[in-house]
Amino acid sequence: MVAMPISVASAQSSAPAPAPAAQNETIRSINIVGTQRLEADTVRSYIRLRTGQVWTQAAGDQALKDLYATELFADVSVRNSGGDVTIEVRENPVINRIILEGNKRIKNDKIEPEIKLAPRQIYSRSKVRADVARIVELYKRQGRFAAQVEPKLVQLDQNRVDIVFEITEGPKSKVRQINIIGNDQFSDNDLRGEMVTKQARLTSIFSSGTSYDPDRLAFDQQKLRQFYLTQGYADFRVVSAVAELTPDKRDFIITYVVEEGQRYKFGDVKVDSKIRDFNSDALTKNLRIKKGSWYNAKEVEDTVEGLTESAGLFGYAFADVSPNFQRDKDALTMSITFEIAEAERVFVERIDINGNTVTQDKVIRREFRLNEGDAFNSIQVKRTTDRIKSLGYFQEDLEVEQEQGSGPDRIVLTTNVEEKATGELSLSAGFSSIENFIFQGAITQRNFRGKGQELRTNVSYSSYSKSVELGFTEPYLFDRSIALSGDIFRRDLSSFNFFNNDRNTTYKQATTGFQIRTGVPVTEYLFFQARYGINYDDISLDRNLFFSDPDGTGPLPLTCDPILAGRFLCDAIGNRLTSSIGYTLVYDTRDSRLRPTRGHSVSLSQDFAGLGGDVKYIRSRLSANKYWRVTDGGFIFSISGEGGYIHPLENRGSAVQGIDDVRLTDRFYLGEPQIRGFDIRGVGPRVQRIFFDGAIENGVAANVPRLQRNQIQDDSIGGRVYYLARAELEIPLGSGAKELGLRPSLFVDAGAVFDVTRPLLQSVQRRTQATLTDPGQPLYYFVDATGTTPVLRESTDRLNADGSARLPALQFEERFFGDSWKPRVSVGVGVNWNSPFGPFRIDLAKALVKEPGDDTKLFTFNVGTQF
Repeated sequence: MVAMPISVASAQSSAPAPAPAAQNETIRSINIVGTQRLEADTVRSYIRLRTGQVWTQAAGDQALKDLYATELFADVSVRNSGGDVTIEVRENPVINRIILEGNKRIKNDKIEPEIKLAPRQIYSRSKVRADVARIVELYKRQGRFAAQVEPKLVQLDQNRVDIVFEITEGPKSKVRQINIIGNDQFSDNDLRGEMVTKQARLTSIFSSGTSYDPDRLAFDQQKLRQFYLTQGYADFRVVSAVAELTPDKRDFIITYVVEEGQRYKFGDVKVDSKIRDFNSDALTKNLRIKKGSWYNAKEVEDTVEGLTESAGLFGYAFADVSPNFQRDKDALTMSITFEIAEAERVFVERIDINGNTVTQDKVIRREFRLNEGDAFNSIQVKRTTDRIKSLGYFQEDLEVEQEQGSGPDRIVLTTNVEEKATGELSLSAGFSSIENFIFQGAITQRNFRGKGQELRTNVSYSSYSKSVELGFTEPYLFDRSIALSGDIFRRDLSSFNFFNNDRNTTYKQATTGFQIRTGVPVTEYLFFQARYGINYDDISLDRNLFFSDPDGTGPLPLTCDPILAGRFLCDAIGNRLTSSIGYTLVYDTRDSRLRPTRGHSVSLSQDFAGLGGDVKYIRSRLSANKYWRVTDGGFIFSISGEGGYIHPLENRGSAVQGIDDVRLTDRFYLGEPQIRGFDIRGVGPRVQRIFFDGAIENGVAANVPRLQRNQIQDDSIGGRVYYLARAELEIPLGSGAKELGLRPSLFVDAGAVFDVTRPLLQSVQRRTQATLTDPGQPLYYFVDATGTTPVLRESTDRLNADGSARLPALQFEERFFGDSWKPRVSVGVGVNWNSPFGPFRIDLAKALVKEPGDDTKLFTFNVGTQF
């Protein structure tokens, strides 16, 4: 079947005119011919002709128009033969299907709601024209002004048709140029920078602001006005804003004509309060606006908001603060009187919570800082909003609305919540630059049974770590402000070093234990938590690689060989029980615990190990962070710092023996991901084994170290003290990139870990092949010059023929690095991306300051996928 184009012209213009007939004849009959679905009487009801009337040509024309107006007929003719009127009709077909073709940028589910025609309806040209217009308008709203829609008909049997909308989407119409006329004080670039709409350039490839949007054009006019009003130009106005479509319909050229006017300064600024609790003179003295400074409308808005919040703090929820402007055009000053109208102190009449179908009312009500009957306080309302948002159960734009109560001194607080899914079942797999292959499965319910409880279980597996954890948290035990939580876990960790670009497992640590915690709020922002935990650690080395028979008595008993493993690793192995009690004191004013944008927090924690068990120490940590919204554009700046110290409470050996009183597995470590620009455990004290090759230098034997990084065996041994500082600026992107989940940031990291007893270092000489009864004989280098070319040889003889000593042939030498308090500093850029494949984090960091032995790393990434 062939699709025929649909003409959008009116059907009446092509209809045949009634045949000429005699005038002033009486209509004897009206016959209907050609109907299929409609009854003849139904057709007669649409016209004004009746039997017994006098036939006129005008009456026939009107009948023709009436029938076409019903949009039920494709063709109509009216004939009169001696008073017998015959109306022949051809009914419009019935719509069988509606088909969309050519649409790729906008999917069917977005276009179909715009189409009012539907299957089994009667086809009409006017409805098709209306649907075409709506589809084109939809594309215009998406910035595609070159889009074209051609409707076509596919004729079927039984007077049915398929309607096909053939869509040519065309390119997205961009803003090619923004012209500004009339600006003398600010450059075009300065003003364009204030607009949301951007010119299409290569540098704006990720910006959605380059597409034309009429609503955005109106918004940009407001942005221009706001900018000038903050610079003192109180008379500024946009005379005109015109958007012209280029002939190819691909781009727009926008032209603004502006009138800047004169620049004003603040004149006299004062407060006139009708509320008896507010002293006008005292409020005037505390105003941030000062006479003589340039007029700034934003400062006026902030002052109104500040005075309103101050009134709300004292219970005046409906206080009306209005600025009264007195403009002096001669002196170019703007005097302002902030008038606070008389109002009554307001009390909370009722708290309404709507929309919670899963979450119990009490879970939300206990986050309110106001109760029914309390005096209204705007600060407490804002704090309530922040606390409910931090639960993570509801929408991000949640607000506590304030409505007039039953009287002028009553207020109703209403919270309309939209619940989000709080149960998470995830299976993820990915690749990490730290742990290679990663698999993780987790089930978490953050709002278990709608009571705000959290139930969690986690299983993870990678090449170097495995863990199973199960935990539960009750934030309000017995409906009181007492949190109780507990975890049981099993964690297997394989520590490693690098040699010859290979990652080699050194020791394995298997930890089994549990921890129980309880916490109570001391004040609104101060929280105290106490905890008790037991860990059982089993630390082992590969017996085939690191154990030997030192006395040569046979295969057993084998002991850890310091030459193979290093003394510090031999010291770490064994089984031990750690029983610890601790506390954390947190002061937190952040607006959100999930993704803060303002506020700060300070945390102090200490753990005491020694309530039984084999390990005794006190571990102390202090951390703090602060967040700022730098501008209204979405920039978020944060700084954070933390530090820790572990003090041993047992004597495990002496410094002469190279044994630190804090065990290897209890020390602090620093590197990726804590301080970017360095590899995992890449900062701090470490023992490196430098291997040697024999060579002839200047005619004599020499030991030449292999100093290539991949030829050095590197083991981090941690320290008792660490500190870490970070400054980060999160950069907002356009709405297009934001929808993709991209969040780039610039950062500076600095930190160090240090203070460990210097281990005893070894220098090991090469030996002959060892046997069960012979550990092997030490080897020495000498130069054999008997031939034409000197040759380096090995021998068990210590002396040359002339009695001079030969050079010991070194196998390796251990060196100690990194035990320094001096900060390591790195700078870089990072991007978080909530990709369709799962969370993705990439960091590019350069270490600016480092110490000998530190292991740097320029590029790191972490990606996972959920399925």
